[in-house]
This record gives sequence, structure tokens and C-alpha cells, in this order.
Amino acid sequence: MATRLVQINMKAQDDSALGRFWAEALGWGVDSEGPGVTNLEPVGFSYPDPVAVCIDIVARPEPKTVKNRVHLDLATTSTAHQAELVARLKDLGATLADVGQGDVPWTVMADPEGNEFCVLEPRPVYRDTGPVAAVVVDCADPREMARFWGRATDWTVHEVTDGQATLRSAQGVGPYLEFVRTPDAKSVWNRVHLDVRPYPGDVLEAEADRLRALGATDPGIDQSAISWTVMADPEGNEFCLLTPA
Repeated sequence: MATRLVQINMKAQDDSALGRFWAEALGWGVDSEGPGVTNLEPVGFSYPDPVAVCIDIVARPEPKTVKNRVHLDLATTSTAHQAELVARLKDLGATLADVGQGDVPWTVMADPEGNEFCVLEPRPVYRDTGPVAAVVVDCADPREMARFWGRATDWTVHEVTDGQATLRSAQGVGPYLEFVRTPDAKSVWNRVHLDVRPYPGDVLEAEADRLRALGATDPGIDQSAISWTVMADPEGNEFCLLTPA
């Protein structure tokens, strides 16, 4: 049994407006599975496919109050492309953001609801990822995150140091999943989280038990009205275990 990262879930006060921003930013298509949910994926995409990690934007009334622990890094192909992308994102409603990054070659920005993301300088490692270079998760212990997520999913662990751990799909396509050591501790429910999905034929309850054995925990919320399972990784980051597909 195994799962794979299929999408990120992002809370928003206005899911439609934020969905339009990210669709324009990434060049993706927009759909909706129901009121208060905006779904984003590449045009012509057949879900699920590791060539992309999709985005579900879900309406929630609570405002963002702290720096997100999960964010996107966007890929560029040249310094000119980086500058052009930053300018285009500003025109779409993004702003420059200061998260204490100092003098770095990438550009830290925030979307119209304040969700941080980075526009990276060109890096060869991201040349074939598509517009999203990486899904980045803040953590205290990248080695522990690599252990858990490397076993929780069938994604391949590419690099593990005290400061960062990097995974990518078993097929070697699509964006990377990166765990970066940061000093700040998790303090609130994550407004952006990972969604993982088992393969067809797997049993949701059995997969949840396997993840608990690896160190996942239950967040202690009422889940009687949902078909998926909400869990938390060893550092308390919430994620959703979706039904097999």
C-alpha cells in the first residue's frame, strides 16, 4: 500500500477570486465541484497524474493570521523570465512579501489573500517540473519528515540534510515536495495542507492504520460527515487521506 501527493488544499475567504488568480498565475484551468470549492489543474490534465499537483481552494470565513507553513515555489527559465513573471503576478494582484528572507536571489510574494509563495531564480533541477517547482513545508526536523513522508507515499527521497529534505514522484515527473527547517513553531491550523490519495483497490481504513503506525495522528475533530480522513504528520501538520482512486 502507498499514497501519492495529488493536490494541495488552500483555504480562502473568496475561493472564486483566489482561484482566478492562481489559474492566471499558473496558466491552469478552473472548475468547481460545488459551492465554495474551486478546483485548479492544468488544461487537458487527467487526474490524478504525478506531472502536476493540483490545487483545491475551499471557502472558509476565518482570515489568515500567521505565515503559512506550506507554500508554492514557482519555476522560471531565465532571469528575464523571473522578472517578467514577478511583474505579471503583481498585475494580477500579488504583492512583495518580507518573511525575513534577507538578500536572496528568489522573490517572495503573497497572493491576494496573503498566502506566501516564491518566484525562484532559474535552477536546472526545476527545468522539467512545470510552473510549480516545489511544494514546500516548513518543519523542525527535515530528516523525520523525510522518514515519514518517504514511507507514507511512494515518492522517492532525493536529498536529506539537517536543513532540508526533498522528495519527488516515483515517476520522476512533476514538482518536488520539500521540507525546510525553520525556527518558528506551528501555532494554528494550517490554511494550506497536503492531500494524499491511495491507489485503486486499496482500503482507506487500512491505509489510515498504516499511516498511524508510521507516526501520523488524528487531530481530534468530528469526521462523521466526510468521506476522507483528516490526519496530522509527526509535526502536527494536517493532511487529508482521500478515498482511493
